[in-house]
Amino acid sequence: MTPSTTVHSPLRLYGRSGELAIVDTLLARLHQGDGGALVLTALPGVGRTALLDEAVAAHRDRRTGPVLYATAAPAEQRLPYSGLHALLCSAPGPLPSPPDRVLRDGISPTALLALLRQLGADRPLLVCVDDAHAWDPDSRDALVFAARRLGAGSRVAVLIGAGDETSFAGLPALRLGPLGDDAAAALLDRITDAAGAADRVDPVVRGELLREAAGNPRLLAGLAARLTPGQLAGRTPPPYPLPGAEEVLDAHAARLDGLPPDTRTLLLLAAAAQEHEPEGAGADVTLLLRAAASAGLGPAVLDQALLTPAGTAGALQRAGDRLHFSHPLLRRAVLHRASPQHRRAVHGLLATLLTTVPPGARGGVRRPQRRTTGAGSVANASSVSYIPPLARPGDAPAPGAGARAAVPSMLPALVQWACAAAGPDDRLADALEAAAVAPRPHAERAAALARAAVLSTDEATRAARFTDAAEQTRLAGDAGRARALLARAGTHPAHHGAHLVRGLLALRDGPAADAHEALLTAAALLAPHDPPRALDAQLGAAEAAWAMGDALAYLDAMTRIPVAVTDPALAQYRDGMSAVLCGRIAEGQALLRRCLDSAGRAHDPATLMRGGVSALVLGDIDAACRFGTRALAVVRSAGPEALLPQALEHLAYAELRAGRHGPARAHAREGLHAARRTGQPNTASHLHAVLALAASVEGGPEACATHADAALAGAGPHGLAQAATLATWALARADLAAGRSGAAAARLDPLVRPGPRRGHFATRMLAVPCYVEASVLAGRADRGRGGDPVADAVAEFAVWVTRTTDPQAPAQLARCRALLAAPADVAGRYEEALAHHDRAGGDFERARTQLLYGAWLRRRRRTREARGPLRDALVAFERCGARAWTDRASGELRAAGEAVEGPAAAGGTDPLSALTPQQQRIARCVAEGATNREVALRLSVSTRTVDHHLRNVFAALGVRSRTELARLLDR
Repeated sequence: MTPSTTVHSPLRLYGRSGELAIVDTLLARLHQGDGGALVLTALPGVGRTALLDEAVAAHRDRRTGPVLYATAAPAEQRLPYSGLHALLCSAPGPLPSPPDRVLRDGISPTALLALLRQLGADRPLLVCVDDAHAWDPDSRDALVFAARRLGAGSRVAVLIGAGDETSFAGLPALRLGPLGDDAAAALLDRITDAAGAADRVDPVVRGELLREAAGNPRLLAGLAARLTPGQLAGRTPPPYPLPGAEEVLDAHAARLDGLPPDTRTLLLLAAAAQEHEPEGAGADVTLLLRAAASAGLGPAVLDQALLTPAGTAGALQRAGDRLHFSHPLLRRAVLHRASPQHRRAVHGLLATLLTTVPPGARGGVRRPQRRTTGAGSVANASSVSYIPPLARPGDAPAPGAGARAAVPSMLPALVQWACAAAGPDDRLADALEAAAVAPRPHAERAAALARAAVLSTDEATRAARFTDAAEQTRLAGDAGRARALLARAGTHPAHHGAHLVRGLLALRDGPAADAHEALLTAAALLAPHDPPRALDAQLGAAEAAWAMGDALAYLDAMTRIPVAVTDPALAQYRDGMSAVLCGRIAEGQALLRRCLDSAGRAHDPATLMRGGVSALVLGDIDAACRFGTRALAVVRSAGPEALLPQALEHLAYAELRAGRHGPARAHAREGLHAARRTGQPNTASHLHAVLALAASVEGGPEACATHADAALAGAGPHGLAQAATLATWALARADLAAGRSGAAAARLDPLVRPGPRRGHFATRMLAVPCYVEASVLAGRADRGRGGDPVADAVAEFAVWVTRTTDPQAPAQLARCRALLAAPADVAGRYEEALAHHDRAGGDFERARTQLLYGAWLRRRRRTREARGPLRDALVAFERCGARAWTDRASGELRAAGEAVEGPAAAGGTDPLSALTPQQQRIARCVAEGATNREVALRLSVSTRTVDHHLRNVFAALGVRSRTELARLLDR
């Protein structure tokens, strides 16, 4: 639609910048005198007409030429040349011959081409045809013939809108896909803003609208328009399924109306056969063949439909033993177009085929009366009473008796029985609930429980089943759908599981403090009658407290876990973590080591991840990596999908602690994708922090800043202290690598010192070595004098080192003491640190110690001795892929008098090649914007030395200012 027409309309073009650019290029060429053609193809409702209207408006705004515009009328499809007649009738002025003559005599393709060229002879002509696939064949063929021959100098452009490009071979085609998430959200904001409700749309309702629309703009507008302000705001529950899709579904179904009846019946069978399958899995071809045979469809129909896409007008596509609709809306449209009676008959037929009668059972199923004379046979089944074989006919089972007979393998048949039900059916609902258990996937269990809720007559039971469906949906990794199911459960007081599900959802996508309180409430409500779920709530509350960085709240949540818990690993974890946080370090470590032994025999991912946390607290990094690897393997093989981001996060963090930055980055990236897919932005923040830390070693400063900013953007509003601490540490380490020691110290100072901005209790100690190094290099340390915050941090770090088995900790402590030591003791401290590194391994931390040691030796004018550790540091940083640290080591090594190949050696002439190594380092610092004092602090020299070298740099390079120097180095 044009800007002028959208002032009073909620509809605009969103997410079509690329398509608009292509159309604009066609129009620009037209206005320069060169014609062309373009076919815009899209499914109904995606925005093809809106894009054509935009092109027309753009052409008219330039006032350069006329427009011919026509929309196909399906009722005239069999009237020859009716399409061209409508097109020519839209001409703004008289034509060489009346348009009515086209209806009477027709027009040849060459005559149409000549007519279009004549109309565009004086001014550029734009021809637009919408829904051209519904034109009569004569008009379509003539237009395609003419469009293929419009090129340079023709001054005629043809834009064709169609459902597909099959009838327009040889013409450039542009396929319009569904809107992206951001564009669809922006369109929904526009729609609700026009209705005066943009600021009052409930997030759950908003998510359901976007989910149901699936990127279809017309469908999104139709769904939103049918909801009342109260439903949009979430004050009253919206209807289910959401109304407003009828127009778009009818348009999709209209594409199939011309197919033979038997083919349409096969499509209905294929659509119904997917109801018991996971979303996107398609239909089982074997089941479909059996159903088609039972419905009386002949082999010819099956061969034509299943072997060639043209047999179903492209609606069905076969992939091995699965059959898929070409678009999900097509499947919905097929079900929507069929009558309720016909749909129930088809579902009943499928249920009968899926049902397995146990040996010795008396009856249990009444098979439908079948005909073998065509598609109408399926309708005959509608009069049959379909009874699942849950109890023997004539029995009067007690409540739940049918449920006891149901087994998980019956779930597909039960889902089909539920689809065939004409109304509520408690017996069938009980059977669905009983069968919705392991080993069925969580998504299948969720769908079955939701259907059981719909079939339930008791309000409390219905609420409980919707809540259970929400929990299974959450475990399947669909947080948005889980919230929608919770909304359908309402606020019935008899079922407290809703508090648990809400709290667990908030734990991954909400303020951690809110999740903590919600889960504590859920634990208290569930404890009297559902201890296992109360335990889940308590563990979730503890996890929320950990994410918040609230040690007291974490300790409180852990101590609330019942003493009589039957899981030994969990009991040891509870007691061990509580003891450590209460200061009973030896007792806590002994319990956590026992937890490692118990968890090592476990096979569920939650226990394995708790084992990994225990190993990290103990400092056993290798064990943490082993537990993380096992937990990830279990989640990959058996689920649940909702735990995949956490499993990847735990493993990536353990690998990061172990110095395996490459694997950590790979696992964190995968986890980030999984977190986005499953709706877990809090986990995404933690993974961004891990990626920022990895980038501070192996990536560039831009990558580190990007991930750190993303982590902090999520951590701030949701109170994620751990993610914020790690992201800040990453930024400081990147500053340190680049020589910005003052900035690094300023970032870390609040994290390691007491105060309201103190870092996370479990991770702040890890940043102390960086803090000490940055503070000393920036001149902010008092070399161990009383009241020095750096010395206080080292003293606290020394205590922490005695309590951990982290292999790097002793070496880092010796390095910190070397940085603060008196000159006579520095070398001994560095040698002590390197000896610890030899025992612990880890290239990166050892290289950092060697770099500091070599730099200290160089400043003491012991340049010959400095070259050895600096050379080793350079090689180690190169082996780690730590680019920024490599540059820093290279600069130190050059300053020590050893020739090192610079970054420009391979690619051209380095403008600094004529300078001494010290002058090169000063020139680069100044070009980055550092003052003389900042350069002096960074290089550990006096400001007079910097000033002296800078004058010589200006003279050697022929520049007169810092600005000119920066420009020279930017070239």
